[in-house]
Amino acid sequence: MWSNFGQQLYDNIILNGRWKLYLEGLGTTIFVTLGAAIIGIIIGSLVAICKVYAQDSRKLWPFEKLCDIYLTVFRGTPMMVQLLIFSWVIFASVPMDKLNLVGTLAFGVNSGAYVAEIVRAGIQAVNPGQMEAGRSLGLTKNMTMRLIIMPQAIKNILPALANEAITLLKETAILGYIAVGDITYMATWIRSRTYSPVPLLVTALVYLGIVMLMTYGMRKLERRLKRSER
Repeated sequence: MWSNFGQQLYDNIILNGRWKLYLEGLGTTIFVTLGAAIIGIIIGSLVAICKVYAQDSRKLWPFEKLCDIYLTVFRGTPMMVQLLIFSWVIFASVPMDKLNLVGTLAFGVNSGAYVAEIVRAGIQAVNPGQMEAGRSLGLTKNMTMRLIIMPQAIKNILPALANEAITLLKETAILGYIAVGDITYMATWIRSRTYSPVPLLVTALVYLGIVMLMTYGMRKLERRLKRSER
């Protein structure tokens, strides 16, 4: 491999404009990751708030049970199996060129189950006296949750949310199982033509670079939040 490594780099990246395939796959990976992260945060926050409210009101027990079923199913089954079910069972009639949207939804729903537990833990970590203080100032329970509890909870759960986002990014590497052209799929396609490990090494470096950027950005955000808190 190493004796003609330069030629392999040329054949697997430059020749026939193959670098465009990497860029196209990277765009798909980022699109699915961002879309799934947004869906996961929305679903996870709603489920977490529902479970917290259900602890104080038994009228919400049906919603709490639905949330428990959702969490059990999506945390208890493999992501790849869920992706295949979404693609070939639930959305079997979706055209091939729209499968990236199906993959985004599947990853988002799965991520929401993990985000829900992260958000719930963050809310419960806030001192209960904060809710009482908000209510004593004349705020409703919903206003207190939105204006006082959630901002504090978000700062507490930022590291865990960052880890979930990184995990989500890496999990998208299985999109090729439903014929979605993410960067891993493109690298595998190129490797099937050149029989070289270079495409896999390039893909690994791309993932590593994105994860390092995400980690760096999250650390800067945490430092800024700490300064504003002081």
